[in-house]
Amino acid sequence: MGFEVGSVLEGKVSGITKFGAFVSLPDNRSGLVHISEIAYSYVNDVHDHLAEGQTVTVKVIGIDQSNRINLSIKQALPPPPRQERGGPHRPGGPPAGERRGPGRRPGSAFQGDPVQPKGPASFEDRLKQFMASSDSKLSELHMTEKRGSRRGRR
Repeated sequence: MGFEVGSVLEGKVSGITKFGAFVSLPDNRSGLVHISEIAYSYVNDVHDHLAEGQTVTVKVIGIDQSNRINLSIKQALPPPPRQERGGPHRPGGPPAGERRGPGRRPGSAFQGDPVQPKGPASFEDRLKQFMASSDSKLSELHMTEKRGSRRGRR
C-alpha cells in the first residue's frame, strides 16, 4: 500500500511520548502524530487525549527524505464550530464595558468615548471631540502618577 500525502488511514497508537504519539499503520509502517496535530484545542499532555492501543483515524501530512511519515489526527476530523466573539463577557477578562487601566480600581467602569451625535459630524468636530477626550484622559493619568509618586517619600 502506497502512502501519499493526504491519505486518510486507520492505525493504532503504539507509543506515547511528551512530544506526540507513534501510530502503527498498515504494511508494518508507523508514523508520528506531533502533539500539535492531536486536537484542535491546546494539548498539554498527550495522555489526556490518547492511550496506547487506541485505534485512531489519521491523515498523512508529510513524508520526509528519510521516509518518516508525519501524521495528523485533527486534520482527519472536521474542524469544530467557531465560537462567537464579542459576547457580554470574555473568559479571563473583565465584563464588557468594565476595563481596567492605569489608576483604575476594580469595579470602576470605563466610560469610553463620548456619545457621538446622531447626524454625521464633520471631521473637525470629531477631531475636537477626540482632542478634548484625550486631554482629559491624559490629565487624569498625570494626576494619578503624581499621587503615586508621593507615596514612596517620607
